[in-house]
Parts: sequence; C-alpha cells; structure tokens
Amino acid sequence: MPFVLPPLPYDYAALEPQLDAATMRFHHDNHHNTYVTNLNNALANYPDLQSLSLEALLGDLEALPEAIRTAVRNNGGGHWNHSLFWELMTPDAGGAPTGPLAEALNTAFGSFADFQEKFKAAALGRFGSGWVWLVANPDKSLTITSTPNQDSPLMEGKQVILGLDVWEHAYYLKYQFKRAGYVDAWWHIVNWAKVAALYAA
Repeated sequence: MPFVLPPLPYDYAALEPQLDAATMRFHHDNHHNTYVTNLNNALANYPDLQSLSLEALLGDLEALPEAIRTAVRNNGGGHWNHSLFWELMTPDAGGAPTGPLAEALNTAFGSFADFQEKFKAAALGRFGSGWVWLVANPDKSLTITSTPNQDSPLMEGKQVILGLDVWEHAYYLKYQFKRAGYVDAWWHIVNWAKVAALYAA
C-alpha cells in the first residue's frame, strides 16, 4: 500500500519522564498505525490517487471523490500530523529556540515566555480532541492556531512548524484529565532544532 507507518526516531522510553513508554507505544503503534491502515483502505479502489503525496491529498480535499473525502481527511490528517509530531520531540531538548526563530517569536508574541503562555492557552482552549499549531506565514511572521480532530493548517495551504497533539490518547495514561500538566511537561522535549529548520525552509 502507498503509505506506511514511520518508525519513531527514538526509543519508546526516550522521552521519559515527560512522556512515558506505554503512552508512546500505544500512541504510535496503535493510534498512528490505525490512521495509516484506514487511509490505505480508503484509497484501495483509487489507484490514480495512491501515487499522490499526503500533502497533495490533504491540500486539495475537495478534488477527492466524495465517497472517500472524509476518510482521507481524518486518516490522512492523522498520518501527516503524527508523522510530524514524532519529529518535533527529542530526548536532547529543553531550553528555548535561538536565532531567526527566536527573533520571530519575540516579534509575534513579545517574548518566548509570552509565546508559551499563548500556545498553552490555545491548547487548553481546544474543546475535545484536536491540535495546536505554530504556523509560519509567507512573510515569515508566526501565528498560533488550533484545529479539531485530525485537521491541520496544511489543509488550508499553510506552513506548520510546530504542533501539539491534545487528543486525550496523547497524554491520558500519565496525566489523566490534566492537559495543562501535559503541556507544561512537553516544553522540555520540544525539538527546537527541527522547528528552526522548518521555519528556515
């Protein structure tokens, strides 16, 4: 099938204590894998679509057959979002970004601390399941946005450079209903080198 589950770029336990091995295994091997399986199933009878990239599929959902549009949106979105999410975390993390990314954050939000506060507010304000994103605009300015379910700014042609999964399955085993604790811990494992590279690109 055209799409495959990418391996985690680190061991299941590598992000402890912020994210436990059981959550990472459950999240990656079950949830993400299910999105990949369902996406491939949706495309099974459409060989002409199987050669398209995820970005092409998700960037023009209205061009897809109506019979599979929702399945591709949900499962293709889940596959794309999670594939990026794993790369946005690393055990060798912490601190704050530097260089042009830091300057852009200061310009957009006042300071890195102010950015963190606004990003956390968006995460806590997302009702139910969804994601919070940092988007780089064409003029290199930065914007925080949030989407429901497995939607992403990619579906609107926007460039994502940071994303946080706030579905309960991403944190419930360790944090239960305390989404705020999950967000606070997550800052310690953000791969700012990856975010800066996405911003530079």
